[in-house]
Amino acid sequence: MLGFDNIERVKPGGLELADRLVSVNRVTKVTKGGRAFGFSAVVVVGNSDGIIGFGSGKSKEVASAIAKGVEDAKKNLVKVPVINSTIPHQTEARFGGAHIFLRPASAGTGVIAGGAVRVVLESAGIHDILSKSKGSSNPQNVVKATFKALLQVRKPEEIARMRGISLDKVFNG
Repeated sequence: MLGFDNIERVKPGGLELADRLVSVNRVTKVTKGGRAFGFSAVVVVGNSDGIIGFGSGKSKEVASAIAKGVEDAKKNLVKVPVINSTIPHQTEARFGGAHIFLRPASAGTGVIAGGAVRVVLESAGIHDILSKSKGSSNPQNVVKATFKALLQVRKPEEIARMRGISLDKVFNG
């Protein structure tokens, strides 16, 4: 997913996943017999404990497009580090024309994010974070850029192990 090798994939079995709709678009295909209307939906699923996934679906009806999006999202579940309802360090990522910046916030700040970024962060169980979305506001690219930014975040334990220092020194050193 999004070109990362070190991500922690998760199987959907036994998880209590909630799905949230990011966007629905009406798409038109012009044929010899006239216009054929359909719908495309972008959906994010998560368990509010660091496990999230996104997917998209297309169909003639809105409900079945959303259902297909949910099934696609369940195939792409990943684990992101959430510590004290925020992320361990700031990060930013680009996908297409969308540019996302995420910064951890102190307890009680809330989710300072708009649209598609808010849906992804709330589905992951992140309650205190600052974010900025620059460039394209295309929901599909914004969701993918947010995922890319969250997948770049590393756990403090991993950083301590790589540096060969104790966990206390990662935060205080």
